[in-house]
Amino acid sequence: MSARALLAILLFACVSCGSILPRPAPPPALYRLTPLAGPANAGPVLPIQLVASTPVAPAALDTERIALTNSPYRFDYFADAAWTDRAPAMLQGLIIESLENYGRFRVVTQPTSELRADAVLLAELRDFEAEYRGAGPPEIHVQLDCRLARLPQRSGLAVRRFEGRARAGANDMPAIVAAFDEAVHGALAGLPEWVAGSLAAPEPR
Repeated sequence: MSARALLAILLFACVSCGSILPRPAPPPALYRLTPLAGPANAGPVLPIQLVASTPVAPAALDTERIALTNSPYRFDYFADAAWTDRAPAMLQGLIIESLENYGRFRVVTQPTSELRADAVLLAELRDFEAEYRGAGPPEIHVQLDCRLARLPQRSGLAVRRFEGRARAGANDMPAIVAAFDEAVHGALAGLPEWVAGSLAAPEPR
């Protein structure tokens, strides 16, 4: 058998093998959420440089996958859909943008060694999932436990829980993501005013 014929047989075998291999799954559709819009006139700018840390989250929520529950004991995830970043990192970005849009802080950013911050906002992400209870579209539940502290001594200023819920208009991903957005807005609605009020209050002697 000539070398040319042998090469043709090998090429045909490779093509035939490739055709029976399973095709890779298509990439998931990526979704993101939106920050709060700023008010028309929130008040005077505080001379505060504020950092917002990445929220702490349980392993089930510290992922790009979009979580759902259909019982008190089990977590699952939507197929073929994901956030553009891990949920805690995405929430950190939304918190920072919402505080920036509020317009009452000189600087709002993530922690960095280059900034001498005056205060830090710490958060724990307790809930960030679509809850199925019976028939129909899910209800989205978002819960953030927040703590505000002065720097550099990290003395506590205030602690508060922020929570939002929203029912999806349909049982499909665009409607579910829209409900996530609504629930996040509900959870963050009181955050900028709470942070500003806590930082504007005189420090205890």
